[in-house]
Amino acid sequence: MESVNFVILGDQSIATEFGKKGTSTDLTLFDRKESEKIYTFVTPNGFPEKIQPLFQAIALAEYVIFHVTALDKFIGEQILALDALGKKDGVLSHSYDVDESRLDLMIKGTVIEGYKKIEKDKIREDLANFAVIKKDGKTSIVIDHTFDVKGVGTVALGKVLSGKVTQYDKILHHPSKTEAMIKSIQMHDDDVKDSVCPARVGLSLKNIKHDEITRGDILSNDSEINVATEITINFKQNQFFKETISENQMCLVNIGLQIKAAKFASISPVKLIFEKPVVIMPDDVCVLLKPESNSVRIIGSGAPQ
Repeated sequence: MESVNFVILGDQSIATEFGKKGTSTDLTLFDRKESEKIYTFVTPNGFPEKIQPLFQAIALAEYVIFHVTALDKFIGEQILALDALGKKDGVLSHSYDVDESRLDLMIKGTVIEGYKKIEKDKIREDLANFAVIKKDGKTSIVIDHTFDVKGVGTVALGKVLSGKVTQYDKILHHPSKTEAMIKSIQMHDDDVKDSVCPARVGLSLKNIKHDEITRGDILSNDSEINVATEITINFKQNQFFKETISENQMCLVNIGLQIKAAKFASISPVKLIFEKPVVIMPDDVCVLLKPESNSVRIIGSGAPQ
């Protein structure tokens, strides 16, 4: 069973045209099965009230569907978020009342400039052209939702980031380093014995409680995963963020699906001290956020050193 995952930005309401609605919190998931392939679509419905779900939704996807119906500051934030996270592959469409030349100016020099422009009613048939992106190696799963299910116990929903997960695997939870056992696996509500990257999975877990897992936690035996409370990043400030950052100032940091509070220990280089441990994986990008800002909420981004 192959899997492809999309994030739907701009007009999120079009998600109902692509799949059946499933789990819904500040992130809503839709999926459908077609020709032995599972298509999953995530919308950050907690955005724009909160900026955090925007980055988490993008992190869950390999590809982007961006349907623009208005050119406002929130479209600007979505463009900046996609660019910061380097999401280079997607489709771009817009409603007839959107000024295409102005939209082109907004995306100029960003990853969105490389997206395929398409009419909205052609998007669904175009999705079959997006290849399944498999990543081999050690098994790693990022968690986005957890539940305590009566008679079952801890159930975690997430995405296989790399490798293959198999029923009865023993796997470490990060950041706690607790060893959990995978009792069962579901894909698209069907029980399966194993699942490969980049599948969305539902896992029944033994030896760990649901309230011991938070969104963004990683299940993996990969020794390259780092758990830290201090990091230095190769920081580049967002050109539209005009406020001054200073030592001891607080911010939120997005890493994968994690959103963690941190303090600037230094500005040059940018060093951050976290209130709680963060999980750092190879190729992660850190995006610094100021959710309370009335203008631009994205401070900047960079790779951990």
